[in-house]
Amino acid sequence: MIAMFGKRIRHMNRYREIALSLIRHGFGYIVEEMDVFHMLSVPRRLFPESGRFERKTVGERIRSVTQDLGPAFVKLGQIASTRPDLIPEDIIKELEKLQDQVDPFPFDEVRQIIESELKAPMDTLFAAFEETPLAAASIGQVHFAILDSGERVAVKIQRPSIAETIRTDLEILENLASIAERRFDWASRYQAQSMIAEFAKALLAELDYTIEGKNAERIARQFEGDPHLFIPKVYWRHSSRKVLVMEFITGIKLSRLDDLESGGYDRKLLAERFINSVFHQIFVEGFFHADPHPGNLLALPGETVAFLDFGMVGRLTPEMKTDLSALVIALMRQRTEGIMQAVLQLGLVDDDANVAELRRDIEFLREKYYDVPLHDISLGEAVTDLFDAAYRHRVRIPADFILLGKTLLIAEGVVERLDPELSIVQMAEPFGRRLLIERFHPKQVKDSLWKDVLEYGDLLVTFPRQMKELLAMVKKGRLRLEIGVPELERFLRNMDRIGNRLSFSIVLLSFSIIMTGLIIGSSLERQPSFVWNIPAIEIGFFVATAMFVWLLYSIFKSGRF
Repeated sequence: MIAMFGKRIRHMNRYREIALSLIRHGFGYIVEEMDVFHMLSVPRRLFPESGRFERKTVGERIRSVTQDLGPAFVKLGQIASTRPDLIPEDIIKELEKLQDQVDPFPFDEVRQIIESELKAPMDTLFAAFEETPLAAASIGQVHFAILDSGERVAVKIQRPSIAETIRTDLEILENLASIAERRFDWASRYQAQSMIAEFAKALLAELDYTIEGKNAERIARQFEGDPHLFIPKVYWRHSSRKVLVMEFITGIKLSRLDDLESGGYDRKLLAERFINSVFHQIFVEGFFHADPHPGNLLALPGETVAFLDFGMVGRLTPEMKTDLSALVIALMRQRTEGIMQAVLQLGLVDDDANVAELRRDIEFLREKYYDVPLHDISLGEAVTDLFDAAYRHRVRIPADFILLGKTLLIAEGVVERLDPELSIVQMAEPFGRRLLIERFHPKQVKDSLWKDVLEYGDLLVTFPRQMKELLAMVKKGRLRLEIGVPELERFLRNMDRIGNRLSFSIVLLSFSIIMTGLIIGSSLERQPSFVWNIPAIEIGFFVATAMFVWLLYSIFKSGRF
């Protein structure tokens, strides 16, 4: 508590800036509700009238707040725009409009950062260095330079103090998310703390340029020997956590269709090579460039596609790749059960997940794409729709799968501009088939069996200890057992009806057999039926009738006949 209070005091000015921005854009009610802002003593006159914001959507106002609060919040908003599973669609569309339109920082600071990071005078590191940046973004800016060896390079330098600014803002956001979850139902429903923690992890990774350099080299290894895919070289001797030096590339952005036409490029071939490279990264390697927008793609001579900016990547385990391939094949075949099984394998199912409702939603989506020509189906949209449905019914899809859906949507947009006739689904099917074939390859089966053997071996070794712990819990009365089965209540009601009808039938049959036997016996003896001088038929008839009536009354009263 003391530590948290200390952080609040240290960041008081930033809290005030956030409060004033929220008020300016119509979120004054949040400032009023949250305890942390009470100590700021914001004057009531700063709260504008609510009617002033009626012409703007919530998403537009959130985007305005993000832009107000500077580079760290802009970058965080851009990362948030990749998570349609967590954030409503209308807000996502506004966050996607966020651009890194920031002023460059002075060249003197560029020099200071480079020399501090690389421990050498700048003149000894570069033969030439262009002072005017090629581009300036929220986290860093890029300059053109030439090394002593004569190689042309692009130098990315991190903004001064941006790391400290981002960490401060993240601390504040984590605190606000914690308070919001206690104050607002919507914050609790969207798990605001977990959401901020996940975004913070991605943002902090982008602050370390060595991670981006390693990502570039890993993707470059995927295409060794392929002359049609190009990844720029990283110069590690001139790079650090805050400085990244990569090979400088000149080409035509894939978004400049007129330039591609005038340059004589085959747009169809570029589209095929680009999408094949994306599917290779996803389905074969399980490590993919997660931001393949046209600004990060260049066309080089010979219809070669070059990738730039490796700050955002996605990762898929072998199991995740296999599940993804099963999903693609099920989508191709439009099989509801196959899609359902793939989605459940992809995600984590909460205890209160409504699987029956999820199945109905998937059937609805299947009908949406039924009889639609393959070249008209958006694989990215189909995958995103499925993940949205899964999220609504509390099936938690891993973040890398959500990033994958976003990557597919971006890639499809690039392909659609280059060649509208190209079918993404048809291009993806061979990769999905390849993964399924590999899944049943003898070596894969052997490795899988060996893994299972090791797991079961561990289970056998730990079983006695676990059983001892379980018995100790039972002895102390601390064992609590909960069993959940989808649609269990309806199933038990049906079983109850069947049991009641069976009981009714057995009693009726028994009653009939007993009475028939007594009547026949009495008729053969040609005398009243007395057992030990007791009128058996009469008493038996009375008792059986009473039981029969009582049973009927109980069954009909329960309403489960």
